Amino acid sequence: MGGCTNCHGKTGCDDRKGAMMATVDDTLARLYPARSWGPPTGRLGHAAADEAAGLADELATVLDAATVVVPGDVGALCDFVYVLCVGRPPCAIAVRDAGVPVPAEWRGGEVHEAYLRIALSRLCPLAALQEVVVDAFDDHGGVIVREAARAGVYSAPLLRRMQRLVATLPAYGVVHVDTGEISGPPPGYGAGAWTELYAGVPAIANYLFSAQPLTMVTTTWVPREPPS
Repeated sequence: MGGCTNCHGKTGCDDRKGAMMATVDDTLARLYPARSWGPPTGRLGHAAADEAAGLADELATVLDAATVVVPGDVGALCDFVYVLCVGRPPCAIAVRDAGVPVPAEWRGGEVHEAYLRIALSRLCPLAALQEVVVDAFDDHGGVIVREAARAGVYSAPLLRRMQRLVATLPAYGVVHVDTGEISGPPPGYGAGAWTELYAGVPAIANYLFSAQPLTMVTTTWVPREPPS
């Protein structure tokens, strides 16, 4: 299989990535003038997260897929939009994060799903995509929902939707950033308190989108009956 070196589109791709990384470098410098991971100085005008609800509604139509908006916690750097690519509604993310009741047909079984997860920065008009696999397992009194994120998008069934999704973002004033290009640390920046929290050094993505490591695995228990 040919790589980037043999690709006829390499020159144009390199130009696009160069412009993208120039935008990322400028954004980092403006948000983190001390050149260290920590609280950013503020947001740079229009933020991608402002478009989460409208984008999710349009993607549901454009991609013919269920979408779920998952706001970040207080102080988070981004909000998420999940696009269900493998599986069927009601999906595990809606059960975990949107208050959808656990379906009766899940009792005694397992659910396996795949999503495109869009991180929409609260700081600037940037978005990044990841492939995530979500499994739900029946458990006494509820379900266990396990989410595992990959560093980018790799599975063939997701790639066509990814292309259409990326083509939709400019209409919302949002710039897509390749996750693979922001998975390493920014040169010349300090780790700050990130090393104490997670070990290692933060990637560019941790400055712009989420403090958590890119490939973090989360496990959540959801009660079968919502708390009264």
